Amino acid sequence: SGHVQLPPPQNVTLLSKDFDMILTWTPGEGSPPDVTYTVRYESQERIDKWIKVPHCKNIRSTSCNLTCVLPNFFVKVRARVKAVSGKFQSPWVESQFKEYHLDVELAPPVLNMNVKENLIHVNASFPLATCVESFSWMYDLNLWEAGSGDKKQYEGIFRKNTVTIDTTALRGNYCLSARSSFQSIDFKHSKFSQPVCVLLNHKG
Repeated sequence: SGHVQLPPPQNVTLLSKDFDMILTWTPGEGSPPDVTYTVRYESQERIDKWIKVPHCKNIRSTSCNLTCVLPNFFVKVRARVKAVSGKFQSPWVESQFKEYHLDVELAPPVLNMNVKENLIHVNASFPLATCVESFSWMYDLNLWEAGSGDKKQYEGIFRKNTVTIDTTALRGNYCLSARSSFQSIDFKHSKFSQPVCVLLNHKG
């Protein structure tokens, strides 16, 4: 029984951040410098069938992006990770279960603006993995005059759609900000993006 075990990874967590589902962990205390990690996952559709994650085999990183290997975004999954060094390995350590559709956390979109004489065309781009682009992501847009609390809201705009704002009657410094939104059981929202401000109908 002279088998030496590696210290297992700690703080193994399946979390959602910026539209992605990621397994994270920290090295076990006293891990050797050459330690690598291997990740597998299981879905509640097939309990006890642990599936390999090709891009997270013998990796040095302490995280693994699982978004695009998830077999079903509407079923809970969990993942596990083990440490490997030479011929030694640690026990597997498992995360809790999460479901993408319910647990996904959104990031604010990036606003793209095209200012014409009396119009502003605004659309939002999202940092999405290709595998989740087909979901019905939306965004809400706020427009307000700098310094005023009175915001005009445009809500529930589909991700690829452009909002056209008629600025004929607007004069001064106007700001725009947007948040991502998504309908799961109820509406989820990201935080609002940093405001982008533009000077309108400025005769100077």
